[in-house]
Amino acid sequence: HLNLYKFFMASKARLFYPNKLKTGTISRLSEKQSHYTKNVMRLKAGDKISLFNSQDGEWDIRIIDQGKIFTEFKVEKLSRPISKEKNIWLAFSPIKKIPQDLMIQKTTELGIQKFIPLLCERSVVREINTKRAEKIITEACEQSNRITVPKILDMQRLIDFIKTFPDEGKIIFCDINSNLKDFKNKLSKKNPICILIGPEGDFTEEERQFIINNKNVISITLAKNILRAETAAIASTTILNYNLENN
Repeated sequence: HLNLYKFFMASKARLFYPNKLKTGTISRLSEKQSHYTKNVMRLKAGDKISLFNSQDGEWDIRIIDQGKIFTEFKVEKLSRPISKEKNIWLAFSPIKKIPQDLMIQKTTELGIQKFIPLLCERSVVREINTKRAEKIITEACEQSNRITVPKILDMQRLIDFIKTFPDEGKIIFCDINSNLKDFKNKLSKKNPICILIGPEGDFTEEERQFIINNKNVISITLAKNILRAETAAIASTTILNYNLENN
């Protein structure tokens, strides 16, 4: 237990910082982050943590003052630059809060770059708390050692999403009626690939035909069983990552 405690105490905190990071910058953490470094991590002036964002990469910073409300820091050096990542998106019909939180958290850890909430005919949940989703995304990036922070777009209709999807991209449609399992040769790492997950009541037959008739769509099967939306999202992101790695 002592060794485990020492390991966690030695582990450097990672925090998302939205503003510009460059050597020599002196600035402050947010009030919430300052509380975390001071009262949870018990860090003092002179201790180091990491700050990151999608524009500047990850940086070593040194705490120079633990004030009553704000933590002041100085940026020292770049520790990890931005590297090219797979351009995988997730388009989904919103679901209930707890499974949706899990879906967003785990697919962020697995590398999703963009979340696109969709309004479908059978969508039970017809709105999304974007602020809550952004918080889950940011925390998942902090905990998973990821630098880039995915974006979550405003809700849009399924038909508009399909019609405006980039011509050079591919949509992976998780369809229990499909027989396609090997789709590696249909993928390109250069262009966006979007996983499409339906609502809890599934797509209507009209929606399904509209989807599969689109030239950008690849229909695949994940399992013989019917999967919950969050399970399908996590499984398909994992499978897609594997196929891109071995393409």
